[in-house]
Amino acid sequence: MKTLREVKVGETARVVKLHGEGAIKRRIMDMGITRGTEVFVRKVAPLGDPLEISVRGYELSVRKADAEMIEVE
Repeated sequence: MKTLREVKVGETARVVKLHGEGAIKRRIMDMGITRGTEVFVRKVAPLGDPLEISVRGYELSVRKADAEMIEVE
Protein backbone atom coordinates (compact mmCIF):
# COMPACT_ATOMS: atom_id res chain seq x y z
CA MET A 1 0.00 0.00 0.00
CA LYS A 2 1.43 3.35 -1.08
CA THR A 3 0.14 6.54 0.52
CA LEU A 4 0.09 10.12 -0.75
CA ARG A 5 2.86 10.95 1.71
CA GLU A 6 5.23 8.60 -0.17
CA VAL A 7 4.66 10.24 -3.57
CA LYS A 8 7.67 12.33 -4.61
CA VAL A 9 7.54 15.97 -5.71
CA GLY A 10 6.65 16.26 -9.40
CA GLU A 11 4.81 12.93 -9.55
CA THR A 12 1.13 12.28 -10.20
CA ALA A 13 -0.84 9.58 -8.42
CA ARG A 14 -4.41 8.28 -8.60
CA VAL A 15 -6.42 7.90 -5.39
CA VAL A 16 -7.39 4.27 -4.76
CA LYS A 17 -8.94 4.42 -1.29
CA LEU A 18 -9.46 6.75 1.66
CA HIS A 19 -8.75 5.39 5.12
CA GLY A 20 -9.96 6.97 8.35
CA GLU A 21 -13.44 7.48 9.70
CA GLY A 22 -16.13 10.05 10.26
CA ALA A 23 -15.19 13.73 10.23
CA ILE A 24 -11.61 13.16 9.07
CA LYS A 25 -12.66 11.15 6.02
CA ARG A 26 -15.45 13.66 5.25
CA ARG A 27 -12.98 16.59 5.41
CA ILE A 28 -10.64 14.87 2.93
CA MET A 29 -13.54 14.17 0.58
CA ASP A 30 -14.79 17.77 0.90
CA MET A 31 -11.38 18.95 -0.36
CA GLY A 32 -12.09 17.05 -3.60
CA ILE A 33 -9.88 14.06 -2.89
CA THR A 34 -12.05 11.09 -3.80
CA ARG A 35 -11.48 7.64 -5.32
CA GLY A 36 -10.20 7.86 -8.90
CA THR A 37 -9.01 11.47 -8.63
CA GLU A 38 -5.53 12.33 -9.93
CA VAL A 39 -3.31 14.21 -7.49
CA PHE A 40 -0.07 16.02 -8.45
CA VAL A 41 2.45 16.69 -5.67
CA ARG A 42 3.80 20.23 -6.22
CA LYS A 43 5.93 20.88 -3.13
CA VAL A 44 6.77 19.55 0.29
CA ALA A 45 7.60 21.91 3.15
CA PRO A 46 11.20 21.77 4.44
CA LEU A 47 10.27 19.64 7.45
CA GLY A 48 7.90 17.47 5.41
CA ASP A 49 4.64 18.97 6.67
CA PRO A 50 2.45 20.06 4.88
CA LEU A 51 2.44 18.84 1.26
CA GLU A 52 1.21 21.16 -1.48
CA ILE A 53 -0.82 19.28 -4.09
CA SER A 54 -2.88 20.07 -7.17
CA VAL A 55 -6.23 18.35 -7.38
CA ARG A 56 -9.17 19.08 -9.72
CA GLY A 57 -7.50 22.25 -11.01
CA TYR A 58 -6.67 23.94 -7.71
CA GLU A 59 -3.84 23.93 -5.17
CA LEU A 60 -4.27 22.61 -1.69
CA SER A 61 -2.11 21.93 1.37
CA VAL A 62 -2.50 18.61 3.15
CA ARG A 63 -1.05 17.64 6.51
CA LYS A 64 1.24 14.62 6.73
CA ALA A 65 -1.23 12.79 8.96
CA ASP A 66 -4.02 13.28 6.41
CA ALA A 67 -1.75 12.31 3.49
CA GLU A 68 -1.07 8.97 5.21
CA MET A 69 -4.79 8.17 5.07
CA ILE A 70 -4.92 8.52 1.28
CA GLU A 71 -3.95 5.31 -0.54
CA VAL A 72 -2.66 5.90 -4.10
CA GLU A 73 -1.27 4.00 -7.07
